[in-house]
Amino acid sequence: MQELRFNISLAFKAIITNRLRSILTIVIIGIGIMSVVGILTAIEVIKESMYSNFSSMGANSFQITSDIIKTSRKKRGMQFRVDDGASISFKEATQFKKTFKAPATIGITSIASSAATVKYETIKTNPNIKVMGIDEAYLSISATTLAAGRNFNENELASNTPVCIIGNDIAEKFFKSKKNKAIGKAIWVGRKQYHILGIAAPKGGSMINNADNTVFIPLQTARSLYGNMRFVIQIMVRKGINKKLIAEEATGLFRIIRKLPIGSEDNFSINQNDNLVNTLLDSIKYVRWAAIIIGIITLLGSVIGLMNIMLVSVAERTREIGLSKAIGAKASTIKQQFLTESILISLLGGSLGVVLGISVGNAIGLAFHVGFIMPWLWIFVGLSLCTLVGILSGIYPAQKASKLDPIVALRYE
Repeated sequence: MQELRFNISLAFKAIITNRLRSILTIVIIGIGIMSVVGILTAIEVIKESMYSNFSSMGANSFQITSDIIKTSRKKRGMQFRVDDGASISFKEATQFKKTFKAPATIGITSIASSAATVKYETIKTNPNIKVMGIDEAYLSISATTLAAGRNFNENELASNTPVCIIGNDIAEKFFKSKKNKAIGKAIWVGRKQYHILGIAAPKGGSMINNADNTVFIPLQTARSLYGNMRFVIQIMVRKGINKKLIAEEATGLFRIIRKLPIGSEDNFSINQNDNLVNTLLDSIKYVRWAAIIIGIITLLGSVIGLMNIMLVSVAERTREIGLSKAIGAKASTIKQQFLTESILISLLGGSLGVVLGISVGNAIGLAFHVGFIMPWLWIFVGLSLCTLVGILSGIYPAQKASKLDPIVALRYE
């Protein structure tokens, strides 16, 4: 242990003596590790955002939509596209809701607008507010809770009542700390005035959706104002029931409703949240491999650079090595000193790269409102690679230093 401390102190002195050269090498190694840790941290952030977004739809739910997701494996990896199937009509959706007898909660929703402007008194939002038509089941299926107010009642859902529930971000913009006093206030969504019945609790945004930036209105109101819309049927399976079996039963019933011939393909899609996430993540894994390859290439350059400065260091310290040997230093001791210096430089570069990589990756997380991600596995892998780089770079210079003839070394100018 004492010998290790002595070697580390000598290594630090050598690094400080050759400050510029050491810093440049540390930065090169740091960039290599940053590219790996940064991209992989960003991938973890994206995964967290995806899971957060789809879990907000309800952990035990799935949707029937007219969008047909098709996946295929090609040389460049998993690819997927979304084809338009036959739009789900309101008649088909309501028929399904009345007919489906499985132990599940059924809801019908539709996106009325994705670029609405909302106004309260003199305050106006950007034209990026989503307006959704929902029924009484939406809040429970999507795991949306209300911070204030109430859900729509039967009368409001059955008629064209101009009432709404607003997302937390909208309430924050209009009412600040007085959000509880927003109930009953009138806001304008486009050219239509609505009275606020409730405020949704904050759910956070994601790369796909921002529930906090949404206005919810009764489905019948949305139909009367926005006309032809694309409807989505949401099914939340009760706890303890096999979701896969319910999804198969739902598929069969909706085929009957659409009068599809036996053997024909579905012109609609059953989207299960976990399946869609896995499809997306299957494509992202190729980005992970690209990041690893980039990091390895950069680290190979680091090996060459670090070996070069260690050879230069051996040449500059030839007289020092000869003096050490003359007073009794063993070849193994000289070798350990130079290996320690090489590993220390590499680990300093790796530590810099880990800090920068985590910072870059989590900076992307700020855009998706995802919590701080600490990729412990990749931190361990990165520092292990740095140790390996230090060993590979230092072996030859250390052996060269340990084999110097002390008489020749002392005469070296």
